[in-house]
Amino acid sequence: MNKTKIFIIVIAVIFGAALICSPPIWGKPRGNVVNIRSGGEIIYTIDLSEAADSEFDIEYNGGVNTIEIKDHKIHVKEADCPDGICIKTGWIGGENSAAPIVCLPNRLVIEPADDTSDSRTR
Repeated sequence: MNKTKIFIIVIAVIFGAALICSPPIWGKPRGNVVNIRSGGEIIYTIDLSEAADSEFDIEYNGGVNTIEIKDHKIHVKEADCPDGICIKTGWIGGENSAAPIVCLPNRLVIEPADDTSDSRTR
């Protein structure tokens, strides 16, 4: 092999190793950050990887949902809606980050989001 081919191979190997060993440059993996919407507006953006275990209520037109953050995951713990589908949906966080949690009667949505969302952080 000539020197040019060897040089190109060495550069390619170094570049590939740097990509594999470096932290991601595109932000945190999807699912670490969630948006909580009430009445269609984002009221909280929460980074689950940094959030402490907690509970809080979100009210909308007299309806109440109790949100729980535990072990860097989030779910609806209690709701006064008639069907309780939002409670049965389960947790968001880690590997369970694909589907949003929705409570139609109380107009609540908890959804995975980019870590660049603009809103209040809880």
